Amino acid sequence: MPGSLYETSNLERGGNNRKKKIEEFSRSSREKLVQSKNKMFSKFTSILQHAVEALAPSLPLQEDFVYHWKAITHYYIETSDDKAPVTDTNIPSHLEQMLDILTQEEAERESGETGPCMEYLLHHKILETLYTLGKADCPPGMKQQVLTFYTKLLAHIRQPLLPHINVHRPVQKLIRLCGEVLAAPTENEEIQFLCIVCAKLKQDPYLVNFFLENKSKRLENQGLAGTDGGKESALAPDTGQSPADEHAEEAQAAAAGSTCSPASSTNNYNLVTSLLNLTKSPDGRIVVKACEGLMLLVSLPEPAAAKCLTENTELCHLLTDRLVSFYKALPQSMDPLDIETVESVNWGLDVYNLKEDAAIFTGKRALISFLSWLDYCDQLIKEAQKSAAVVMAKAVKERFFMAVMEPQLMQTSEVGILTSTALLNRIIRQVTSDALLQEMVYFLLGEATEPETPAKTAQNQLRHRLIEHCDHLSDEISIMTLRLFEHLIQKPNQHILHSLVLRSLEERNYLENKPQEEREPVENGQPHDAVDLEEDPLFADDLSPDSRLASEWISSSPPQSPEHSKADGKTEVHKIVNSFLCLVPDEAKSSYHVEGTGYDTYLRDAHRQFRDYCGICQRWDWRGHPKPLEKCNLDSPFFEGHFLKVLFDRMGRILDQPYDVNLQVTAVLSKLSLLPHPHLHEYLLDPYINLAPGCRSLFSVIVRVSFPPPAPHTQTFERQVPNRFTKVMSMLEDVPWLILRRVLLQFAASRFLQVVGDLMLRIHRIPDFTPKLLLVRKRLLGLEPEGITYVFLLAVLASSPSAGPDLCFPAGSTTGLSWRG
Repeated sequence: MPGSLYETSNLERGGNNRKKKIEEFSRSSREKLVQSKNKMFSKFTSILQHAVEALAPSLPLQEDFVYHWKAITHYYIETSDDKAPVTDTNIPSHLEQMLDILTQEEAERESGETGPCMEYLLHHKILETLYTLGKADCPPGMKQQVLTFYTKLLAHIRQPLLPHINVHRPVQKLIRLCGEVLAAPTENEEIQFLCIVCAKLKQDPYLVNFFLENKSKRLENQGLAGTDGGKESALAPDTGQSPADEHAEEAQAAAAGSTCSPASSTNNYNLVTSLLNLTKSPDGRIVVKACEGLMLLVSLPEPAAAKCLTENTELCHLLTDRLVSFYKALPQSMDPLDIETVESVNWGLDVYNLKEDAAIFTGKRALISFLSWLDYCDQLIKEAQKSAAVVMAKAVKERFFMAVMEPQLMQTSEVGILTSTALLNRIIRQVTSDALLQEMVYFLLGEATEPETPAKTAQNQLRHRLIEHCDHLSDEISIMTLRLFEHLIQKPNQHILHSLVLRSLEERNYLENKPQEEREPVENGQPHDAVDLEEDPLFADDLSPDSRLASEWISSSPPQSPEHSKADGKTEVHKIVNSFLCLVPDEAKSSYHVEGTGYDTYLRDAHRQFRDYCGICQRWDWRGHPKPLEKCNLDSPFFEGHFLKVLFDRMGRILDQPYDVNLQVTAVLSKLSLLPHPHLHEYLLDPYINLAPGCRSLFSVIVRVSFPPPAPHTQTFERQVPNRFTKVMSMLEDVPWLILRRVLLQFAASRFLQVVGDLMLRIHRIPDFTPKLLLVRKRLLGLEPEGITYVFLLAVLASSPSAGPDLCFPAGSTTGLSWRG
């Protein structure tokens, strides 16, 4: 019995459960059926309404407009179900009809004339009512419909609507609703609405003053509008303000539009705030649109808006924080070649594939993201109003360059230095805005403008460290840093050249300073003690069998004047070129053996680059002629500057350095030589200037490379020279200086002949030297496969002249020397 009772109770309980499930299923089925009937009925009524409108005689536009607006208001009065989505109602079609009527009315009237429908919309504050309905999102989805209506109204109506208080006030309120929730279903409509407002402000920049909202005024308006959530109050045409308040607000708005008073610290720029919120959206298309809207706003010329933008919004923090986060996401070690060769990046246009990027090199996606945001920051600052651009550029300098990049550049790890230098080089190449470039230059080189002294070279630690890296033990770091300065020199910024080079040459104290009375008398355009070319052993006929060297030096000799210059004080160009060309004998030259590699080819390219530099430097206050000597402080000691010192030191060791390092050193010097500044041309390119004691120029450095100190077997003689020279000088204390000068010239000429003769002897002792030299050149240019190396050629030329005629080294042999190719 107990068992049967238990079974009976289970059966009853199971039957009850089945009944409940059946009832729930039937109830849900009835609800779905009712909903489907309602949808079908609403669609049917909408179709029927369109058919009636098409068949019925057309009403005047104003009556038709009022009819559609009344239909929307009657829905809220007659409908009790506020949970039905707005798409199941006729509200979207009525709003669409109202837009069509407004567009048609404007097309039928003259430009700038307001029609009765537009007057009805403004007078009855329809936009205010729609804003309230959108804020309450009643029925569900109404916010989306309101945003679409506002967007189309501003986009399709050509006459200016924003100056009307009954337009810009609800627009401003609706702006505050945008970006409140990330990944909201209305994000697309929100960004379209915000972008059309930005476009309208771009057309009439003075209107932006209407959108600089005062916080205290906003709180007052919120208190007055506390009843906006009710249905009946939403349909009321007023907004809770008395007519006196409305007139006062309208007068204040008009005053804001006509004057450009600075924004107070309590102003809000809600349009910027909403766009900044949408830049955090997970949807990339929304982010790009928000960035475009911000670019339109920063370009507005209104000072009040620019000040409010930088002081009362989070724009600067957004730029720098995201830049820092992207930089920190980069790998600690990257190949500089990958950083250099990654494709050019434009923000908003980068299309990527994670698998493909990872297959190319690790960190490519992170690098593209960083460069893309850097490009956006650069373009934003480039388009921004001047005062806003300066503030944003300084924020990037302080929060990114100084806080993040400087420690990376100052580290001791060679791998870290190489990666950070390569990234900085890429940043320099990519930056184009003047304000950001200026702040980056101040970060790298400092703001000092006074002449540089040896004691002050280390005052700016970062500048000193970067210049020292040009002569680093690691050739890769040296090449990358030299390349960084090469790109930096080509940037259109005057402070770069002034800081690195020009401030040390401003006083021209590299020239020999002699009083007028101590200068040598001139006879027939020459000092009377000048060595005649026919008598000078430097140009004797027996220099070589064909007298080629003598003819070259004679052809490059200066004209018959003390300064070897034309009337404008400049040495003739062909004489300067020949002076540099004659530093190497023809037998040691190979450029004319390979087509398209002669110096004339370089000159054509240099001529094009020189034109480009002239175009850049036209806006700078560079003098056309050197500063007059009487205005120069020639008594101050000359220091070429830290940068030129390192370059000259590198140039002096050109035979002991790798080929790639030499190419980069000469590339930087060639860029400096192209700059159209008279002091640079004089100091770097004119071999005929009289240098002050202890000074060196580019020509003097190359001369020392071309004609190095004597070979080791002459060191005994060299050790004896100082003692003998001292004895000679003591004997010649009473001898006039002019006679002593002739003796020293004779000694220098004999030394020059010794070096040139030694070089020619080594060349002639190498069998088939010219074909071998040509082969090495072609292999350096990549025209021939590897074989005989650059090291081999240097080793042969450096070998002792006493070696036999069959002297030969295997390819790649260094013969115990420290020279590298």
